[in-house]
Amino acid sequence: MSAPGSTVSPDDESTRADRRLHPMSWLFVLIQQLKQFIVPLAALVFFGRGDRNELWPLIGVGALVAVALWRYFTYRYGIGSNAVVVRSGLFNRSLRVIPFVRIQNVALHQTVLHRLFGVAEVRMESAGSKEPEAQMRVLKLDDALALEALVRRRGAAVAEGQAEDSADVLLRLPPAEVLRLGLVSNGGLVLIGAALAGLSQYTPDFNARVPGRIGSQATHWLSGHVEAYHLDAIGVALIAMALIALIAGLLKLLSIVLALLRYYGFELSEHGRRLTAERGLLGRWRTTVPRRRIQAWTLEEGLMHRLLKRRGLSVDTVGAEANEDGRSLKELAPIATPQACDALIERLLPRADWDRLEWRALPDAAWWRLFLPDVPWTLLAVFSLYWQVGAWSALALLWLPWAAFKAQRRTRRIGYAFGEVLIAVREGWWRRSWRFAELDKLQALQLTRSPLDRSCGTATLWLDTAGAGALAPPLRIRFLPEDEARQIYARLAAILSQRPLRW
Repeated sequence: MSAPGSTVSPDDESTRADRRLHPMSWLFVLIQQLKQFIVPLAALVFFGRGDRNELWPLIGVGALVAVALWRYFTYRYGIGSNAVVVRSGLFNRSLRVIPFVRIQNVALHQTVLHRLFGVAEVRMESAGSKEPEAQMRVLKLDDALALEALVRRRGAAVAEGQAEDSADVLLRLPPAEVLRLGLVSNGGLVLIGAALAGLSQYTPDFNARVPGRIGSQATHWLSGHVEAYHLDAIGVALIAMALIALIAGLLKLLSIVLALLRYYGFELSEHGRRLTAERGLLGRWRTTVPRRRIQAWTLEEGLMHRLLKRRGLSVDTVGAEANEDGRSLKELAPIATPQACDALIERLLPRADWDRLEWRALPDAAWWRLFLPDVPWTLLAVFSLYWQVGAWSALALLWLPWAAFKAQRRTRRIGYAFGEVLIAVREGWWRRSWRFAELDKLQALQLTRSPLDRSCGTATLWLDTAGAGALAPPLRIRFLPEDEARQIYARLAAILSQRPLRW
């Protein structure tokens, strides 16, 4: 199999693949195959019923490992004048020719074991592809870095017609900033939740045994202290609050540890028209992507961010998948000061005039549209609690004034800016976000009107770009007056019809 649109001969000098992977490649293939069985194996060992027959399905692991080893022992690659060549298979042979100019992202990944052996895993990705064009597991670290530099240099020379410029460091995160990143993130809570969800899936009686056991032990411990120290209701409440604070502190400590493992030594640099990010404490990730492949930008700021006077800047790139475990370049600044984030945007989008955009706010009367969804849920909560606590359930109605206050604050924050180069949307009050994209990167426009919109004379304008993540804030303008929405839609449609799509 060769690259689309190319005609090659297996004997052509430019398509020879005569280089082998690192001699220890078989070990990393074996580990990669076994990783998917670690969770069910651990669940069987720690939560199983002790029946050895439960381990029989793991015999299939041997067959999978044998197939993977066969595949990677027959793997060869080569470097041509304009392309990377990959040959695999023995009986069913495959030849893949990947032009340098088509390679959009080169990712180098090192775990602790990789670093011990001085090797790295290399992934080459192209735009719009869910699978990597080539994955070399593993190469000697010097060879991997040389291959990355070669792809970057030759790809830039072909695409830009010039040699690559020297590297400029755009952002470095010292350890203190990484600690702040751990404080603002919820990585510990996400990790614990994912672990519990995985155990509940692989252990059928986990939900019936473990939560009940933990709950009964906690209740027994609390009741014992209440009886021993003759605590009243205030004492019990203080103990409960202390336990909640302890659990929250441990989760935040876990978040800090995870941030150190993932973002220690973070450095963002610019090599000509490509961006490269390197990070990691035990394992190291190094990812490079062309600047032109950035489709949309997201600037985020939570409550803890504001207390620390920090923000986060991330991007959507073509071909980046949400499940790649950080191997795509998504975060240009995991955490930085607002001035540093603005400087990055100004450096990478010099014609956008980010700091001079004129923001247009929504009418203040639109606040009730954000308040309305809270009303039925609050009434449902009152009705449900009435059968448990009687008239005390009416206290749930106190949520409505807070919901109205929150809706008013959010409405004042919603706005959009429309320039010659950029369109931007901002939303949120408690957690704020700015979402923006270059007009040349817009792929589709959609004007929607719900029954409530039709009765209120409003509309929502959706803007679509490539590479948008599922968890990223949507690029949309809500609650616009219909006439204003149609004017923006017509103006954007005229611009998109005259400009070529750049991705």
